[in-house]
Amino acid sequence: MAGSSVPERMRAVVLTGHGGLDKLIYREEHPTPVPGGGEVLVRVGACGLNNTDINTRTAWYSNKVKEGITDAGGKSGFAEAESAQGSWGMKPMVFPRIQGADAAGRIVAVGDGVHPGRIGERVLVDPWILGAGDWRDPAVSDYFGSERDGGFADYTVVPSANAASRLLLGATLPDL
Repeated sequence: MAGSSVPERMRAVVLTGHGGLDKLIYREEHPTPVPGGGEVLVRVGACGLNNTDINTRTAWYSNKVKEGITDAGGKSGFAEAESAQGSWGMKPMVFPRIQGADAAGRIVAVGDGVHPGRIGERVLVDPWILGAGDWRDPAVSDYFGSERDGGFADYTVVPSANAASRLLLGATLPDL
């Protein structure tokens, strides 16, 4: 992995299971992810709360949940939800999971196959991690903060193609 010095541990808000707000746990000593081939490590500068974060936490995506997002459901989850379909992609969740679908930051390290010149770029994370085959099929794709760890942490890992920089966007991004 090419990059700057990155701590082995980081702060993160970790989802420990489907349900209410009590399933979110703040940890100061969570392992920092390491980028694999084709991936980048992003130091998160900002992360918003997306409806996907609430829907995934409460298992709202389950086929059995028939009601919309409610204050009660957002706070405590849905009793009829099937956790085997609780993620954005209707897949079983793997816990613990770091949520946070809307993240921005700066690339601090790259995995094999990613040009080290990307280090230092300010980026927005494209949350839809496309898989092979039909790009519209959530069964072959992942969503950042749902099927794979997201931005409610000091650092996150995404495929290089999902780290959109001003070079790719043709725009100026603010400092984070």
